[in-house]
Amino acid sequence: MRFLYLFLFVLLFNCYNTERNCTDFKTGKFYSEVTINGEIFKSEFIRTENLQIETYNKQIDSSKLRWINDCEVIFKTINPKNMAEQKDIHLKILTTTNNSYTFEYSYVGEAKKQKGIAYKAK
Repeated sequence: MRFLYLFLFVLLFNCYNTERNCTDFKTGKFYSEVTINGEIFKSEFIRTENLQIETYNKQIDSSKLRWINDCEVIFKTINPKNMAEQKDIHLKILTTTNNSYTFEYSYVGEAKKQKGIAYKAK
């Protein structure tokens, strides 16, 4: 009988579905943090429905946006300066809170993904 209760308890909590309110983060002013090889990289960006302007290390990059659905977007650099910037980036929002979202991103077609967190700027 104990196993039945334990099974029902585990089943109930394994069905937990994370709520994502991705539309809250389609537009606005944000800052993000991404950790790569133990180093934290921070940037600020302003996003409209079709454009994102990002500032990183005092450099400004602009990208066109193509939303796949409410939680996934493709970034295409407007004026790429090298081959790497010519590659499109796929970003997927994994979870959301009231003022932040956790995301993963990669170059389109590549399996290696990085994760980060973006916060609404105040």
